[in-house]
Amino acid sequence: MSNEPNSSSRRVLEPSDRIAEVLFGLIMVLTFTGSLSVADAGRSDVRDMLIGALGCNIAWGIIDGLLYVMDCLSEQARGIRALRAVRKAEAPEAAHRVIADAMPPVLAETLGPAEYETMRQQLVRLPEPPKRPRLGKTEWLGWLSVFLWVFVTTFPVTIPFIFMEDIGRAMRVSNAIAIILLFVSGYAYARVTEYRPWLTAFTMVVVGMVLVSLTIALGG
Repeated sequence: MSNEPNSSSRRVLEPSDRIAEVLFGLIMVLTFTGSLSVADAGRSDVRDMLIGALGCNIAWGIIDGLLYVMDCLSEQARGIRALRAVRKAEAPEAAHRVIADAMPPVLAETLGPAEYETMRQQLVRLPEPPKRPRLGKTEWLGWLSVFLWVFVTTFPVTIPFIFMEDIGRAMRVSNAIAIILLFVSGYAYARVTEYRPWLTAFTMVVVGMVLVSLTIALGG
């Protein structure tokens, strides 16, 4: 629990969250670019595709930023409830259980009664927590960071269609960029989860392409 019960300790998109956002964003963009017919598409079709793809990712960035803000509020609320429970505990042992429940299990198991009691005493001395969680500058900057991350990491897939007249060539370059981004995402995910980087990277490419194909086939 944070020393400031009204603040959020949640980082703006943990590494696994950042990787997931890239994957989701790429799937959405590729459903637009993948539905474009190279043989029949004209510049107006490309323009409509770009508007749809960029609009979709802007909307997803806004929505995902709001989900991040909601998570911040939920985390603050959990901290406030835990602090109040510690203060109201009738016995130190009950407060220790509240503190343990608020911690990761692996960390909680390493602490003994003396450590829990020290934490309880420090928490009791904290200022009175607010009645409800509230948003501050940090949370709104986090919302903006999430929005920019979603948009910026998927925008490169659409760049070839903006600058290339040859739609077939633009499609090939766009797909190559998407594959590279999926590969990098898989490699980064493996570093976070301790899986084999190269195998995970290739798996991410295959999974991403399968998901895009399913989404297009199901009318997504």
